Amino acid sequence: MAFSSTIALSQQGNIQIEQDHRIGELLNIYKLSNESHEYYKIQIGFGSYAEAQELKENVENDFPDLFSKIDFDSPTYRVRVGRFKTKLEAERKFIEVRAKYPDAMLLKPKKST
Repeated sequence: MAFSSTIALSQQGNIQIEQDHRIGELLNIYKLSNESHEYYKIQIGFGSYAEAQELKENVENDFPDLFSKIDFDSPTYRVRVGRFKTKLEAERKFIEVRAKYPDAMLLKPKKST
């Protein structure tokens, strides 16, 4: 018969991370760049906020690799997924999504003026 015992010691301490202030600036530039870039998206459906939340949860379970978002476009909330840079990439995923969500629509990027 074999017995084993384990003794665990814990220590507490403080960790201080010093970060170059320019990293924050770079993150802000990156965020602005992504916000201004238009992508192909797939609209899954729309409805009230509660309906949109439920639909978004279902989509996240079915397609966890896709970015999903609820957009308000008066008077309804719209569930949109994906950020596709090319039409080909968007169309490939659209075929897959539409098999599960037949009312899905492929949305083209808005043209910049």
